[in-house]
Amino acid sequence: MKTLLLTGFEPFLSFSLNPTMKIVEELQGEEINGYKICGRILPVDFNRSEDILIELLNELKPDIHISLGLAGGRTKITPERIAINSKDGDADNEGHAPQDEPIDPNGQEAFFSTLPIRQMIQALTAAGYPAEISNTAGTYLCNNIMYAGRRFAEQQAPAMQSGFIHIPASHELAIEHGRVPSWSHADLVASIRICLQIATEN
Repeated sequence: MKTLLLTGFEPFLSFSLNPTMKIVEELQGEEINGYKICGRILPVDFNRSEDILIELLNELKPDIHISLGLAGGRTKITPERIAINSKDGDADNEGHAPQDEPIDPNGQEAFFSTLPIRQMIQALTAAGYPAEISNTAGTYLCNNIMYAGRRFAEQQAPAMQSGFIHIPASHELAIEHGRVPSWSHADLVASIRICLQIATEN
C-alpha cells in the first residue's frame, strides 16, 4: 500500500488549540484510494520542525506529502501555490523570531507545489466548500515546512507529490478569539478528505 504523510502543527502564538492537529489525529490510519494516511504533528519551532519533517520523509518514504496549517482570519480552504526561501515573523513556541533569514542559504528562491491544487479547488467548490488557491504561504513555519518538503522532493524523491494547505479557524477557536471567521470541525475534516481524495487520484 502507498503512503500519504499528513502533518499538522501543535498550538502556537495566542491559539490554545490548533485544528490541524485535530484533523490529522482523526485521519491518522485511514485508507483512501490505496494510500494509508500517516498523520504526524510538528512542533512550532524553527530550529526543530524542518529536521523532524525530513526525518519523517526519510523514514516513511511517502508517495504524497501534505502539510496542513492554520490561517486564522482566512475564510476558505487555501492550497498554497508557492513557498519562498525566507523565514521571518513572530516568535515560535521556543521564543525564536528570525528576521529576514533564508531557510536554506544555498537553496533556490522558491518551490511550487506539486499537488493538484486547481483540481482540489474545483472539487471543494463543487461540494459546497469555499476554496481558492493562495499565492502566499507567509514566512512563518507553514512556509518553512512547505519549502523543506518541496526541496526534499526535488533533491531526493522527485516522484513524491508535496505541498501545503491552509485552513480557517474552527468554531472552538473562534469562540476563544472573538471576531475570527470559522468552520465547523466536521466541515474542515470533510474538506481535507476531498483534497486527499484528489491528491491520491493524481
